[in-house]
Amino acid sequence: MKRREFLASAAAAAAAIAISPRLAFSADGAVEVIVGSDQNVADFWSNVVVPALQQELPDLVVNVTVSDGNSGMMALADRALAALKTKRDPQVDVMEAFNPRNTVGAIDAGLWVDFSKASMSNYAKLNKLAIDTNFGLPYRGSQVVLAYDSNKVQTPPKTWAELTAWIKATPGQFIYNRPDKGGSGGNFVRRAIHEANGQDPSAFTAANFSKEKADAMLPPAWEILKDLAPSLYQGGSYTAGNTPSLQLLVSGVVSMVPTWSDQALSGLKSGELPSHIKLAQLQDLAFVGGFAYCTIPTNATNIEAATKLANVLISPAVQEQIVDQIAGFPSIEWSYLSDEIRTANADIIPKSIPAFPDGEWEAAVNDGWYRNVAPAIARN
Repeated sequence: MKRREFLASAAAAAAAIAISPRLAFSADGAVEVIVGSDQNVADFWSNVVVPALQQELPDLVVNVTVSDGNSGMMALADRALAALKTKRDPQVDVMEAFNPRNTVGAIDAGLWVDFSKASMSNYAKLNKLAIDTNFGLPYRGSQVVLAYDSNKVQTPPKTWAELTAWIKATPGQFIYNRPDKGGSGGNFVRRAIHEANGQDPSAFTAANFSKEKADAMLPPAWEILKDLAPSLYQGGSYTAGNTPSLQLLVSGVVSMVPTWSDQALSGLKSGELPSHIKLAQLQDLAFVGGFAYCTIPTNATNIEAATKLANVLISPAVQEQIVDQIAGFPSIEWSYLSDEIRTANADIIPKSIPAFPDGEWEAAVNDGWYRNVAPAIARN
């Protein structure tokens, strides 16, 4: 999942601490956690996750450091793989927001811990829809939802058919961003693609892309989106990002937009989004979402403590704080969370968590949308 701009992301990004992939850690015996997300997530680890673990292991030292982006995480994983081959210390125990598939050959080489075999008491609580691979532990999620003005919309749509009917019945009141400018609009487009292909997300995988398949499966979605275009804001306008869509909603220009759940929930909590903005999720097939994963190298010096940390990370107590403090979705089943949290989020608890591959599929989707749905819009 791509990094998204938040309503006030500049401050969080400015606070990030960059490290060199070759940095030598000085604390002997400390568990080294490298965070691939922003500083607010690193703060969550330091202020919530680590203290929760220290209730069990009070003398344990955990260092939480923010990486310098995806390139830094890739370099750390490459170093860990090289260390595995030479039986050396990888100098990292836990990698946050890193997909274990990103390092070619690492899974086959046995670099990553198989969490399904790690004897973690909380592993069985995971939502099965959140598990993409046994070598990456899902711990917080985000999903595209509908944000709407409850002063204008009393009953939000619950299915794709209801949503498209509402868009046509209230012309000018809906907008989404161009699919290459943000995931909220991009996943609105992907929901149309799923609708055009039997509501079957499994039909699209990173391994099954071909130009012939794309040419057969994508055009029906372009017809759906072209049919909707005249009913959109200004008869077919599209914003240039996730935040501009929300800004139009807040200003009252439109009544409904797709948005990232964490972005909207954070805005509602901070007051940047007014209280009359409500959220809803489609219940026939939800919009695309995804999870941030943690990995643990099998050659980690502190693998036992790192595994205990991972188990605490997916405990109900910490998962509730993921919802409350950083506006994420839990990776465990919602049934393990409090009644209060479930009630507060009832309208956006998903019945499905569809995925859609990046890579060649993403390029084909973006190119096809510009060519067929919005040919008058220049790409930039």
